[in-house]
Amino acid sequence: MKQSRMHKITVGLLALGFWTGISQFGYAQEQPSRQQRAAQLYENMEYANAAKAYELVVNKDNPDVEQMERLASSYLYINQYALAENWYARIVEHEKASEQSFWDYAEVLQLQGKYSEAKIAYANYQKKYGDKAEISRAIIGTDSALFWMENPSKHVIMNEQDINTSLSEFGLIPTSGGVLYAAEPNSLLAEKSGMTGQPYLKIYSATRNDDGSLSYPNVMPDSFNESPFHLGPIVTDAKEEVLYVTRTYPGKQVEKYRANGQKWRKQNLELKIYRKQENNWVEEDFAYNNVKEYSVGHAALSTDENTLYFSSDMPGGNGGVDIWFCSKQADGSWGAPVNAGSSINTDGDEVFPSVFDNLLYFSSTGHVGMGGLDIFQARGQRGNFEKPKNLGYPVNSPSDDFSFVVVGDNLDENFGYLSSNRQGGIGADDIYSFRYEKPKITVTLEGMTRDKKTGESLSFTTVSLSDETGKLVSTSSSDDKGAFSFDIDRNTAYLVLADKAGYMADSVSVPGVIPQQDTTIHVVLNLQPVNKVGEKFVLENIYYDFDKHNIRPDAAIILDKLVTTLRNNPTLRIELSSHTDSRGSDSYNKKLSDRRAKSAVDYIVSKGIGADRLVAKGYGETRLVNKCSNGVKCKEAEHQQNRRTEVEVLAF
Repeated sequence: MKQSRMHKITVGLLALGFWTGISQFGYAQEQPSRQQRAAQLYENMEYANAAKAYELVVNKDNPDVEQMERLASSYLYINQYALAENWYARIVEHEKASEQSFWDYAEVLQLQGKYSEAKIAYANYQKKYGDKAEISRAIIGTDSALFWMENPSKHVIMNEQDINTSLSEFGLIPTSGGVLYAAEPNSLLAEKSGMTGQPYLKIYSATRNDDGSLSYPNVMPDSFNESPFHLGPIVTDAKEEVLYVTRTYPGKQVEKYRANGQKWRKQNLELKIYRKQENNWVEEDFAYNNVKEYSVGHAALSTDENTLYFSSDMPGGNGGVDIWFCSKQADGSWGAPVNAGSSINTDGDEVFPSVFDNLLYFSSTGHVGMGGLDIFQARGQRGNFEKPKNLGYPVNSPSDDFSFVVVGDNLDENFGYLSSNRQGGIGADDIYSFRYEKPKITVTLEGMTRDKKTGESLSFTTVSLSDETGKLVSTSSSDDKGAFSFDIDRNTAYLVLADKAGYMADSVSVPGVIPQQDTTIHVVLNLQPVNKVGEKFVLENIYYDFDKHNIRPDAAIILDKLVTTLRNNPTLRIELSSHTDSRGSDSYNKKLSDRRAKSAVDYIVSKGIGADRLVAKGYGETRLVNKCSNGVKCKEAEHQQNRRTEVEVLAF
């Protein structure tokens, strides 16, 4: 099968470089004919000029098939899809039509969103030239495109009309002061590319407004924006002190060879690095440029800036243009290029990488897509990525969609920019902003209230929900089976407290969660009965530091539960007994436990509970709960278990 054409000019520059041809057979004795002139322009890849020339050549009753194919091909390269379709429709009816024309006809139908017609054309190619992987992928793409368009994502796409023109704008990156991007200058004086028929690309800046819209475009006046050929796209580090600029190599050390009776020069792309020094930019070469053999461009930095991704057709790839990466070395230099792997790269082209957190975004012609370049997302880093996901419609379209960059992300949405030459735009390539409203994810807190002593459910128990500042959010009551539930917010911590007459309140802290799907959190609140004289229990998790009697913050939370219980049970009277570990003398520990018991009682009284309802009692080390008596070596955690406070019901 013939190779799929790189109709995207900016990608074509990366895949093919900037070509110039010098005919081996000059026209010394006479001016070239109209046909010879058209052929020369086509071989030089000056497709915009070639299309004009071939229109004059084929303007006759029985035009030559090869000439019509070159005209159609030129229109395809410069994204004039409707004109290309018109000619290919005539060509494929001709018995001398080439294999490439049958493929291009199907492709140009797909690029215009004519998926049913494209599927028929691909099937016709398949019948004529055999079943191949590329054909199967293309046919699947036509079916997938229809599905994606019937089931669009929640992305809202907006054309940034204040910076887009009738020419090309693409490859946006955000900066602290706005944005940078590549664009064709709208100037009559600008030097023009024979390939596109438009001015060579330059780097522009624009203002990014609070709502994400863009305005006030200006060509950058800096030294990095000076080159006779294409410049862009561009990327910068977080401090905006280092720039990585893609440009067409402007020098004479080019790739040279002979083909079709001509000598060829291939001006490949290179990656230039510019470092800020005071008010100037100092230029340096990317260590792995090799303009005599291949192109390098489309740089992107990982979030930690220790990995540099880029696109290249250097040897060792999977085919076409691949995404590669370099790792930053200890001395700050970039290590040798490594291919990003077969999960990302295909026998097609993978270009325009960008990174947000641990997600790599890129565009591809080799994965199943809607047509042209499609935008994909893959989780991972360096050479270890999960299977890429096509972002579907409306991020992607039948045409070329690329330069996808996420600027911000929160729980409710993410937003950023992409570039596309889709129908309905202002110019050839336009910059679009996008916003994606994330699906509403519910978090439910479900719980049970139980009698701590018997384990049985406690019905009709009051349950309150507070935020981490103590502010009451909601109250509820468990049902006849002891069950309750609350709808809670994502990424928010809560305290759940249950209380019931005749029981000591219980509470549990619920940390904030950020789930990826609807989530239910389960809790159990065990309430200690206090409605029987002589009932004894330990206030769990009330501990004291060694040789101290002050109330720690973690102990205050537990004592607050007891305060709630005393308020809700006004006839309840209790003894608070304090216990120490075995370290220290017996008499000292007795005095220390008295101070600790009194400290706990004083804390409760400070919360408004009458002192006559509380008795403080210190038992020292006379009631140890483990083996850690005098002279026994124990861990600190074991000693802390003995430093505790117990409650005994004296009256109810």
